[in-house]
Amino acid sequence: MKYLPLVALTVAVSACAAQAPAGVQSVGQSQQPPRAVARCIAQKWADSSQQQVVSQNTLANDQGIDVYVPGQQPPNGAAAVVRPSYTGQGTRVGFRAGGAGGGSDAVGAIGGCL
Repeated sequence: MKYLPLVALTVAVSACAAQAPAGVQSVGQSQQPPRAVARCIAQKWADSSQQQVVSQNTLANDQGIDVYVPGQQPPNGAAAVVRPSYTGQGTRVGFRAGGAGGGSDAVGAIGGCL
């Protein structure tokens, strides 16, 4: 009984950590590491738009990367949100629409990298 509060706290924190950040639409998962998925997304967007794509590391060791839609800038622009999978291996990818747009074309390009 003495450990019950600790167990309850651990369960509550785990439940919160498993939820996607606010404003991020889940797109899918990949078995590739986050860095490879983020590079693929950036390359597809750069090739299709002929514009520079900005990416920003959000977790150490390239484990969390935000790849901004061409023409968008950190911190509030539309971006692919690339993070390690909740289950351990692989990568989960979401899309944050941000202030000025993004859209279905951007989400479609993400699907090609999963």
